[in-house]
Amino acid sequence: MAAKSYSNPIVKWIEYRLPIFSFLDHELNEYPTPRNLNYWWNFGSLAGIILVIMIATGIVLAMSYMPHVNYAFESVERIMRDVNYGWLLRYIHSNGGSAFFIVVYIHLFRGMYYGSYKAPRELLWIIGVVILLAMMATAFMGYVLPWGQMSFWAATVITNLFSAVPLVGESIVTWLWGGFSVDNPTLNRFYSLHYLLPFVIFALVFVHLWALHVHKSNNPTGVDIKGPQDTIPFHPYYTIKDTFGLGAFMIVFMFFVFFAPNFFGEPDNYIKANPLVTPAHIVPEWYFLPYYAILRAITFDIWFIPAKLIGVAAMFGSILILLFLPWLDRSKVRSATFRPIYKQVFWVFVVDCIILGWVGANTPDADFHGVKMLWIGQAATFYYFFHIVILIPLISVLETPRALPDSISQAVTPGGKS
Repeated sequence: MAAKSYSNPIVKWIEYRLPIFSFLDHELNEYPTPRNLNYWWNFGSLAGIILVIMIATGIVLAMSYMPHVNYAFESVERIMRDVNYGWLLRYIHSNGGSAFFIVVYIHLFRGMYYGSYKAPRELLWIIGVVILLAMMATAFMGYVLPWGQMSFWAATVITNLFSAVPLVGESIVTWLWGGFSVDNPTLNRFYSLHYLLPFVIFALVFVHLWALHVHKSNNPTGVDIKGPQDTIPFHPYYTIKDTFGLGAFMIVFMFFVFFAPNFFGEPDNYIKANPLVTPAHIVPEWYFLPYYAILRAITFDIWFIPAKLIGVAAMFGSILILLFLPWLDRSKVRSATFRPIYKQVFWVFVVDCIILGWVGANTPDADFHGVKMLWIGQAATFYYFFHIVILIPLISVLETPRALPDSISQAVTPGGKS
């Protein structure tokens, strides 16, 4: 890539020694983008913006936070009451976590619908799943930091799950705790990792974008770019589109920050952690509820394998199985727009994930019109794995897709025919 010529002497001096301005111009301005991207593609850039907001607010909050079991809860209250605009920073940070997951989940489902995981973008998809796992670890550790009742007991329950691992489980739990119970060493470790992991996520996002720019973005038709007629420059066309999407998102996001800041939180977390008092119903944050439902759905042993180990394996497996989606789906057609059967079962899968979240928010012995939540959770868990492991490969072989357009430009040009 040849360095561009700039009139500004300072920019010209820097560019000659480090061609960063021509690099940014090529990757962010002239970057050839498919001309038919819709608003579902806004969520990738939204996720990046939220990540920057989370890092910025987290750094400032860390200046007033005290990672000690005797002072953590009080330091959060001090941030809320005494630090200038501390309440705003905390509400942006806490609601930003929920917003981050909403945006990333939509981004993930969009990738599944339009087949963005298919060749040659397999590595792009895998890096995205790794980013999701890093987000979950970061969010879990951040949830512990306020040291409220739900923080403490969520940390106790979730870390205890690793004790199900044969041979080394107890050692892993002891290492996570830094002792023999959730205490000050645990809080210090989680604080340190919660501060570090966002920068790891940032690095992974950079690699994710790098992989994206190698083979360019997928598009709603799933048809590869055939030439310059299929693309437009990223700027100004998609910067304007992303800016509009950001404005719409910020209206909704700031509504929650100012008018419903605790909508996604648990009231018990405003009570200081007490190891001697167990909350009546221990629930994780809403974005973990589907996995929590999968964990609780396993109540039976299989041969010599205990239910607890199967549940833990199913919970982690529900995420790790996404890594193999590019090879499970063998259809040559990417987009569900041209796959009528896949399109229908995709929306069934989305509903199934929502049901899992609803089940996870309720106790297992609760019932819905006479049907126990446990049974609903078991049925939804079965369908989750059945959809990915059985239905997707089967449909990809048996389905007859609709005819694809010859090119992106033909698909978006009036009068264009398939």
